[in-house]
Amino acid sequence: MDTELPDIPRKGRGAVSNQTGRFEGYDAVAIDDGWNLPPDEDLPPLRTTVTADTTRTIITRNTSPDVSFDRSINPYRGCEHGCVYCFARPSHAFLGLSPGLDFESRLFYKPDAAALLENELRKKSYKCDVMAMGTNTDPYQPIERDHKLTRQILEVLAAHNHPVGIVTKSSLVARDIDILAPMAEKKLAQVCLSVTTLDRDLSRRMEPRAPTPQRRLDTIRALTDAGIPCGVMAAPMIPVLTDPELESILEAAKEAGAHMAGYVLLRLPLEIKDLFREWLNAHAPLKADHVMSAVKAAGGGQIYDPTYGVRQRGTGVYADLLLQRFEKACRRLGLNERGYRLDRTLFRPPPRAGDQMGLFE
Repeated sequence: MDTELPDIPRKGRGAVSNQTGRFEGYDAVAIDDGWNLPPDEDLPPLRTTVTADTTRTIITRNTSPDVSFDRSINPYRGCEHGCVYCFARPSHAFLGLSPGLDFESRLFYKPDAAALLENELRKKSYKCDVMAMGTNTDPYQPIERDHKLTRQILEVLAAHNHPVGIVTKSSLVARDIDILAPMAEKKLAQVCLSVTTLDRDLSRRMEPRAPTPQRRLDTIRALTDAGIPCGVMAAPMIPVLTDPELESILEAAKEAGAHMAGYVLLRLPLEIKDLFREWLNAHAPLKADHVMSAVKAAGGGQIYDPTYGVRQRGTGVYADLLLQRFEKACRRLGLNERGYRLDRTLFRPPPRAGDQMGLFE
């Protein structure tokens, strides 16, 4: 009788399994038919595939009351960084793919992103506000080196004086200092680097294809030196596993030049809860039960509480203490002391066909 095979971590990948998405009418499992590799042998590398996405729009809108922006751009679907905790993973189920290994290996890019953006900015109904990037998948994930969609989008935003806020884990953002620095002079750009842990080994296992924590700190320094307002997102804070590092992360970021900071508690909606538990069992088995118990305590007895205002901070004693620690550390380090508001008033929409040019254009 065939027996079900256990999932084995793959080198360079975050998720342990490729569990079927929630919209599929079947579930796929691997079985031992006598032809499989022994479980102690390394599995072959999982190749990344990249496919063009023929989307017709590029700006995504949201009305969530606990989110600080109402519009965002995601030039890519899926993310090769492979962060096991990524709350964007469930979005791959809408494509009929797995939020597990598919999310980090079967990627989609939007080749017409810059042209679509220009068209949407040109509409008479468009009202300018900060454009967020990095809110779902990372705009500077590895395939950005080849496709340069994020850079093209920034060129459009810069040409029309449109403000942008970026969150990324990647040092590749420093490539675009030549665009971001002039925008920052006009108060049109700011960047936050996400730092989950300072432990290089833990980072390698948890976010396998993201730059090391030190490279992210170096990037904060490079951006700050170029005059670009820069901050750190200590996110997500994972109970037991990374939350002891909260103060250390903020201190390291401040030393690198960050002047603003934020944090988000680990979120495990939909398929992520099982993917994260699999990862814990494979990479931190002695802490797995403790971590999940603390996650439930911060979720009011649930693995995940989706309530607005609660989902990003949690509730209960643990969540309250984490917030107190964050606020106390920020006061001590002088983070978040000065407000920085991006300028919405400089925006000039792209000219429409038939528009009369200005006298000095």
